[in-house]
Amino acid sequence: MLNLSVLLEDSARRYADKDAFIFMDTHLTYAQVNAAANQIANGLIASGIKRGDKIALSCLNLPYFPMIYFGILKAGGVVVPLSVLLKRDEVEYHLKDSDAKAYFCFLGAAGLPMLEEGHAGFQKVDACKDLYVITAKPTDPSPIEGTKTMGMLMQGQAPTLETAQTTANDTAVIIYTSGTTGRPKGAELTHSNLLLNAILSTDLYQAVPEDTMLTVLPLFHIFAMTVLMNAGIYRGVTNVLLPRFDAEAVLALMQEHKVTVFAGVPTMYWGLLNYQNDRFDLKAISKNLKMCLSGGASLPVTVLEAFEEKFTVEILEGYGMSEGSPVVTFNQTAIGRKPGSIGTPVWGVEVKVVDECGDEVPVGEKGEVLYRGHNVMKGYYNKPEATAKTIVNGWLHSGDVGMKDKDGFFYIVDRTKDLIIRGGLNIYPREVEDVMMRHEAVSMVAVIGVPNEQYGEEVKACVVLKEGECVEEADLKSWTKERIASYKYPRTIEFLEALPQSATGKILKKELRKMYS
Repeated sequence: MLNLSVLLEDSARRYADKDAFIFMDTHLTYAQVNAAANQIANGLIASGIKRGDKIALSCLNLPYFPMIYFGILKAGGVVVPLSVLLKRDEVEYHLKDSDAKAYFCFLGAAGLPMLEEGHAGFQKVDACKDLYVITAKPTDPSPIEGTKTMGMLMQGQAPTLETAQTTANDTAVIIYTSGTTGRPKGAELTHSNLLLNAILSTDLYQAVPEDTMLTVLPLFHIFAMTVLMNAGIYRGVTNVLLPRFDAEAVLALMQEHKVTVFAGVPTMYWGLLNYQNDRFDLKAISKNLKMCLSGGASLPVTVLEAFEEKFTVEILEGYGMSEGSPVVTFNQTAIGRKPGSIGTPVWGVEVKVVDECGDEVPVGEKGEVLYRGHNVMKGYYNKPEATAKTIVNGWLHSGDVGMKDKDGFFYIVDRTKDLIIRGGLNIYPREVEDVMMRHEAVSMVAVIGVPNEQYGEEVKACVVLKEGECVEEADLKSWTKERIASYKYPRTIEFLEALPQSATGKILKKELRKMYS
């Protein structure tokens, strides 16, 4: 028998009075978080929730997230974390697709009407019986008449519980993919998937109970959920929560709480690197930081090198997917690292690069990245055909184009869907982006394919310049052309103030393609 909530329960015994989560002025110990999760679990069981029932959760990075997450697991339920940016039709889709029986939804924040959208979506799903509003304080009433609150669910419930007995292969979490191809699909991750990935993640950044990590990556995303929340709880670290990325807020919390571990996506490192203010003691911040982690998208080597020089701390880059719980490969201190690579396979995971026929390609050649091991999902919820296409003979087909070098380090070249085919020739946007990022005036760049009558697709670059810098389109075009094969350089360059990003900080190329299609 195995229940992922053992992570919290064990640390609540070992580190009962230690801060588990800090949010603004609120400090919650491991014992307090565990007791609250027990109350939520007891409330859910009393409401009729049974083992295997799905319960959706829309919540910012607040201490309520882990309380509810582990409360659902303790009751034997399945957590369905939802992006806080979903609109009502999307909420409706996710609740229906996951067969959710109940839904926890936070009030929202300025410019983020989570409850308004969540409630509107919930009302269209008859099978989802209960909506629990997460109010700012558990004692606050719901702003929507007739709806229950998380506080009401917990009221009168015991802070102790005999956790539901689930098996290692039972589904613990259904995490929805971004839906870049068709509607989002729910990846079923087991208690075993998530436990093993959390445990191995602690080795990646050598976590110890004395660590303080900063979590600004959204907890509804698998990267933060596994590598920061679950792994951090397993090792008894203190986790400082920040609901939204802001370079100044991140640096302020790093300085105040002496943060030792930070994880982010490339746009966050870019934001910290370009923050212009001398109000913080960067030397003190750097001295406390022992490790930075990057994932979610490829980190440009120029950003990595500049950040490491400014903060004198290593960034270890890795690769993962929702379907992989998520970690697949990482630059590991015990093995070594190579800037620009995604490292080597983590413990218990095999990775290979194959051609269109499924045969492994020679070292240095490009192909699709496949992996297998304890991290591979059960499948997509209620989508056997999609599962059969993605997992073949135990190998999960990632849809990412990669290569392996002679030392066994892997590199992601691009997403197969991002590939540009210009006049029959394949162009990988990442390669063009890496070249353009070396220009002294360029701060960030995204390269996409746009429709073209003559070539089918043409190369277009969307560029954000560094503050105070200026360069003409023709000059940047010719500069790039000198450094890359002539069929690859961008024929048009658009200068933008910013690039569209997802809630997790990923650059949304599909939005750029919509703009220019």
